[in-house]
Amino acid sequence: MRTILFVVLDGYADWEGAPLAAALMGELEEVGEYNVKTVSLTKEPIKSMGGFTVLPDYAIEEAPEDFAGLILIGGTSWRKEASQRVMELVEKAMEREVVVGAICDATVFLSKNGLLNNIEHTGNFLENLKEIGGENYSNEAGYLQQQAVRSGQVITANGTAFLEFGKEVLQALEAAPEEKIEEWYGFFKQGFHDFMKTNS
Repeated sequence: MRTILFVVLDGYADWEGAPLAAALMGELEEVGEYNVKTVSLTKEPIKSMGGFTVLPDYAIEEAPEDFAGLILIGGTSWRKEASQRVMELVEKAMEREVVVGAICDATVFLSKNGLLNNIEHTGNFLENLKEIGGENYSNEAGYLQQQAVRSGQVITANGTAFLEFGKEVLQALEAAPEEKIEEWYGFFKQGFHDFMKTNS
C-alpha cells in the first residue's frame, strides 16, 4: 500500500480533499493500492469549515517516514504560526521528490516558505501570495491564472478547483490509466446526465 498523507488543520476546507481521497481509496476504478491517512498538528479532534469533526490518524511527529504523496488541504489555519510545523513533512516530501499538492490557502503557506519561487503555480489570489509570502516570494511571473497547475511533482490550485486539483494529483501519482482519470474528472465536472449523454 502506498500511503498518501492529507494534512488537515483546524478549520480545513472539507470539500477540497474529499473527492481525491475517495478516488484514491477505490472509487476510481483501476486505481493503485493507496492508503489515505490524515495528519494534523496533534491527534486532538479538529473541526472543518463545514462542521465535520475529524480525529487525525497522526500528529506531525508521528507521521510515517515512507509516503508517496503529501496533500495540504486549504482552510483557515495556514497563516497561523503553528502551521509552520508542517514544514517538517514538506521538507521530507521535497527531499524524496514525492508528489506535493497544495490547494487554496495552503498555497499561501508554500509562498511564505519560499517554495513557489522556481516553479509555475497558482492559488486563490496572486496578491495573497505576494502579501503573505513577503520577501520569501519572488516569482510573480510564475503565477498562472488557471484552476490548477502542475510543475513537476508539485500541484497548486485555488479553492474552487478541487476536481482539477484531484485530476492533477492522480496524474502525478500515475494512480490509474490516463483515460480512467479523465473519465473520473469528466463524470463529476459534467454531471451524471451530461456525462452519460456524451459517453454512452
